[in-house]
Amino acid sequence: MALDMVQYALGAGSGGVVGFTLGLVGGGGSILAVPLMVYLVGVPNAHIAIGTSALAVAANALTGLANHARAQTVKWRCGGLYAAAGIAGAFAGSSIGKAVDGQKLLFLFALLMFVIAFIMIKKRHHTGEEGAQCNRENAPKVLGFGLGTGIFSGFFGIGGGFLIVPGLMASTRMPMLNAVGTSLVAVAAFGLTTALNYAFSGMVDWMLAMIFILGGVVGGVVGAAAARRLAAERGMLTTVFAGLIFVVAAYMLWRSSGAVLHAV
Repeated sequence: MALDMVQYALGAGSGGVVGFTLGLVGGGGSILAVPLMVYLVGVPNAHIAIGTSALAVAANALTGLANHARAQTVKWRCGGLYAAAGIAGAFAGSSIGKAVDGQKLLFLFALLMFVIAFIMIKKRHHTGEEGAQCNRENAPKVLGFGLGTGIFSGFFGIGGGFLIVPGLMASTRMPMLNAVGTSLVAVAAFGLTTALNYAFSGMVDWMLAMIFILGGVVGGVVGAAAARRLAAERGMLTTVFAGLIFVVAAYMLWRSSGAVLHAV
């Protein structure tokens, strides 16, 4: 797939936006990366956009993780358990997703985003427990959420942060800021699993991925700093997170619904 210099420049800028979002809310990377690659950069194949964005988001998630680790907002045991359970789910989900029509995949993706955003808005004032940890009592719940999130993540070709953050909060009762930092462990793992699966089918644009990643490194540093400021205001980080999902979901639904209805 050949892209021109303008498209690569747009890819770098898009990467910056995605990196900022990952650093800020631990999610939204792929929900922005996929539509940006399809509608702004102009990647003609939805599956290539999904495979490439999965790789780029995984790499950018590692940058965001490093920033949150320095700020000590990552609960490593929880992140490791969640990621381990989700890797198998991500592989299975991505194998199924490759066989589904690209436009239908984007349409279903947007519907799922609306549901998650609604749930997050409803629970935006839940502050969580500062000392929350993963232990024998909640480990089965964490593993179950991880497996389910992994399946969705792989199916839609996303890092899954916008699913992982509420999943971590529900299974451990940890605060939003800790869920954001911890989620990046799983985002990176899920994204790499999905990207490798797509790469084996030739559905990754490696040059675009590298440019996207470079832009995301810069955005991730800025986003992590902004997250620490917003976390001081009750419910603000969650509200920003959910609002972002609503906006992007509406746009994706508008763009993909025509193709889906035409195919019916």
